[in-house]
Amino acid sequence: YKLRDRGKHFVKIDKFYPSSQICHCCGYKNEETKDLSIRKWICPKCNNEHDRDINAAINIRNEGMRYLSI
Repeated sequence: YKLRDRGKHFVKIDKFYPSSQICHCCGYKNEETKDLSIRKWICPKCNNEHDRDINAAINIRNEGMRYLSI
């Protein structure tokens, strides 16, 4: 109700959404990053370096924004 009172939205993203595996720059899905011990990775398609958690947060935000724009 607090979000509604402030005109905000809550979007729940599927827990199986591969947020840490998808490059937020180009969209490439890197299956090798399923291993939780991999904390940083370089996208083989666009060569951008990603921190696993920051990349996942950006992808979750983008997925929520995509959902709201549908």
